[in-house]
Amino acid sequence: MIRKLIPIALPVLALVGGDMLRAPADPATTHAEDAHEPPAKDDHAKSSSAHGGHDGHSSAEADGWFTFPTQFFVPLVRQGDMGDLMIITLTLQTDAASVEPLGRKEHALRDALLRQLLIHANTGGFDGNFTADRNLVALRGELQKAAASVTDLPIKAVLIEDIARQQG
Repeated sequence: MIRKLIPIALPVLALVGGDMLRAPADPATTHAEDAHEPPAKDDHAKSSSAHGGHDGHSSAEADGWFTFPTQFFVPLVRQGDMGDLMIITLTLQTDAASVEPLGRKEHALRDALLRQLLIHANTGGFDGNFTADRNLVALRGELQKAAASVTDLPIKAVLIEDIARQQG
């Protein structure tokens, strides 16, 4: 009986344990709706004292994050056949005031980023060791330029949250 329960219980325990070990997220930078609220005075005072006093940045200059609600799927086509598929989750780092406007430009941003991902795939960017640091740095730079080409909003960085190659 216990042997039948172990395969079910282990994944559940791993999920619960992983959530308990994860550091609590700062709600001011992880959720688009919360990114526009200034931190409470006590939080700002703690933040300022932790950095040795006031750092000259207002709450409007704090980082914000726009995570695309769905993943990017990039087919890897070789000699006319789709072999593998890259699955990528992207987040744009911006300032807190730009999170909501970026959300309104999601379709144009997604198009520009997917176009750049397809170019990267078609030029062999996902061949070999695509997770080597130099390869990911180059990919992030290409994606940041692509995102900046469709908006005047500040794009500080493109974060690759998940990247996987699925055999076709």
